[in-house]
This record gives sequence, C-alpha cells and structure tokens, in this order.
Amino acid sequence: MSELSAGLLLVATPELLDPNFADAVVLLLDVDADGALGVVVNRPSPVLVGDVLGEWGEAASEPEVLFRGGPVSTEGALAVGRLADPTAAPPGFRAVLGEVGVVDLDAPVAVVGAALRDLRVFAGYAGWGAGQLEAEVEEGSWYVVPGEPGDAFRADTRALRRDVLRRQPGELAWQATRPADPALN
Repeated sequence: MSELSAGLLLVATPELLDPNFADAVVLLLDVDADGALGVVVNRPSPVLVGDVLGEWGEAASEPEVLFRGGPVSTEGALAVGRLADPTAAPPGFRAVLGEVGVVDLDAPVAVVGAALRDLRVFAGYAGWGAGQLEAEVEEGSWYVVPGEPGDAFRADTRALRRDVLRRQPGELAWQATRPADPALN
C-alpha cells in the first residue's frame, strides 16, 4: 500500500529501532497535508480507565485499561470506538473507517457509550509532521496494511502484530514469523 489514509494500520518493521514503536501496531486516525495522527493499539497499561475517567471505565472494552497510544501528549486521553449499529452514530462520534471512529470523551457517557459495541481509551498518541510519516514508510520503518474493525479492540493484543502480518498477501505474510534477529536463525 502506498497511499496513507485513516483506518490503515502501520506495523513497525524490524528496522524501526525507536523504542516507542518497536513491534507496534498503529491505527491511523487522521492523515492530511499537515501530517498524520494515530494510536498504538497493542500496548496496554496497568491503569484502569475507570480510575482515570470515571464512568468511561464501564464503557471500555476488556481489558478495561488505558492503552499507551504513543509518545505525544501522554497526559491526555483519546478514545476510539466501534458502533453497535453502523447506521446510528451518536453525537460525539467521528467515523474514521466505517463503524470505527474517534469518540469525544467530553460527550455524555450514557449517550455515546450505549451506541458503542467497543471502546478503547489511549493515553497519548503518535503524531507525524507534514511528510514525516511518508518518509518513514519510504525508508522501510513501517509496513502499511489494511485494518479490520476488531484490530483496535482485541482483549489480548500480544499476537496482534503477528496476526495482522499473517493475513497479508504474498511475502509480507512471511514477516509474521521472522525472528527478532535473523542472524540467529
């Protein structure tokens, strides 16, 4: 895939050495001429959503913990939800790709939470300036692949990176079984 857009996944390649993104799977939420924004969907923290955001903890999907969304603005929270009925988006929901979208945490929990099948809350996000992400993709730091609605809401994210790569066509699927250090193979 060459065109970056919201809803796609970025999967860190072995060449990406930044510890913030090693083995990361990032859901892109916004891509435009000014840059890109996404959240790392496979890094749960031990902090309960309810301990930080009260009622939103009841709406959060299992595990009901904050996820480390990225190194930017880690003191803030950003939420991603999946609609129970894709034809009935409540106020406070901005679609990213079909039934998956960004949830406004200032909206009433009773209204938004009732319309969601899944909700994940992220502390921080990943952000790139104009042209920065495109340059990282070009240098081989990221695989850009289609996302599936359930990717951001898996209860157990330990195998997410491998599973996302495994479902890709052609040689990219082989990357799912690549050892951390191919020289030791």
